[in-house]
Amino acid sequence: MIFQCRYLCHHNLLNKFLAQYSTSESFVYALRSTKPKSARVKVQNFVDVKFVKAFGGNGGDGAISFLRLWCNPNAGPDGGDGGNGGHVACLKVKDLSAVPTVIKGEDGKRGQPKNCYGRSAEHLIVKVPVGTVIHRLHNDITAKDIESKPLWYLGGSVVGDLSEDGEIFVGARGGAGGHGNAFFLKDSLKAPQIAELGAKGEEGNFALEIRCISHFGLIGFPNAGKSTLLRAITRARPKVAPYPFTTLKPHLGIVKYSDHEQLSVADLPGLLPGAHKDRGLGLSFLRHAERCIALLLVVDASYACPWEQAEQLLFELKQFDPHLPSRSCLLIANKMDLPNAKENLEEALKHLKIPVIPVSAKMGSNLSSVVNEIRRIYDKNVREEENEVE
Repeated sequence: MIFQCRYLCHHNLLNKFLAQYSTSESFVYALRSTKPKSARVKVQNFVDVKFVKAFGGNGGDGAISFLRLWCNPNAGPDGGDGGNGGHVACLKVKDLSAVPTVIKGEDGKRGQPKNCYGRSAEHLIVKVPVGTVIHRLHNDITAKDIESKPLWYLGGSVVGDLSEDGEIFVGARGGAGGHGNAFFLKDSLKAPQIAELGAKGEEGNFALEIRCISHFGLIGFPNAGKSTLLRAITRARPKVAPYPFTTLKPHLGIVKYSDHEQLSVADLPGLLPGAHKDRGLGLSFLRHAERCIALLLVVDASYACPWEQAEQLLFELKQFDPHLPSRSCLLIANKMDLPNAKENLEEALKHLKIPVIPVSAKMGSNLSSVVNEIRRIYDKNVREEENEVE
C-alpha cells in the first residue's frame, strides 16, 4: 500500500490520491532504523560558508656556492636552484567545519652546493564538499564581514565551482624557486656572485560556500512543520518548537532504502514573503535550493487558502532563479490532523497543478507516500542523466 492514513479522510479524496500515485513500477521501501533516537535534541551546526585566507608557499632561494676540487680550486659556481613553493588546492569532503581559516602552503627548500636543487614543497590539498562555490574577496574583507553580511553584498567574484567529484581548484600558487649562481655562469662572468631569491607565493581571501547540500530541500514558511517532517522520516533531530524561526541553520537527514540507496533531505530555514530581496536572510536560504534535484514545498493545510502559500513559495523561487520552479516540485500538505485541514486541501486541489501529498508529520500519517515519491523522483532524475550521457 502507498498510503497509511490514520486520520479520517473522505473516501473520494483518498481514492483520488491513490490514483495519482499508483503506478505499475515496484517501489523499494524505506528502511526504519532499529536504533532508537536520542531523547535529547542534538543540534550540530552546519557550516555552509567559510572565510579562508590562503597563502601559497614561497619558492626556495638559489644558492651561491663555488666548487673547489683538489685538482682545480677554481672549478666554478655550483649553487643549485631553490625548490618551488607548494600550491594551496581544494578537493572534496563532507562539510566545511574542518577547513582552517588560514591556510599556508609549504615553502620550497633552499638550493645547495654541488648543483643540488632544493626540494620542491608538497602541494597542500584542502578538502571541501562537492558543490562548493569559491568566491575571491577583496583583501580588506575579514571573517566578521562574512558572518554579518551576505556574499553578494561583499562584491566578490566566483572563481571556482567544484560541482563534480574529483575536481580541483588551485586557490594560491606557490612561488617559483630562485636560480643559484651556477645559472648565471657565462663566458663574460666566470665567477658570478649573485643568486635569485625565491618568488613569493600568491595569497588571497576566499569565501567557500556550499550550495549543494542535499538531494531534496524542504521549503516553506515558518511553522509549516518542516523540522517535524524531517524528524519523522529520518533520524535527524532538529529543534522543534511552537514559534517561528526555530530553524536558523540547515539540518540534514538521510532516508535509507532497502536497496541500500541513501537520499539526503535538507530542512531549510523558513522563508518570508520578499525572501528574494533578502528579507529575513532569504537569499542565504534560497541558494541551498539551487542544486537540489527536487523541491519539497511544505504548507500548513490547517490555514485558510493553503494554495496561496504554495503560490507564494513558487513566486519567491522564480524571482530568485527563473529555472527553479521548472524542476520537480512536490507539495506536502502538513498538519492534516488539525481541524479544517481536509476541507482546505480539497479546495487547494482545484487551484494547484503540482502533485500534492497530505500528511501529518506529528501523528506519523502517510509518511510512506512521501519517502516513496521522493525515491521515484530520484530514480527518474538518474535515468534522465544516463540518457543524456548516452
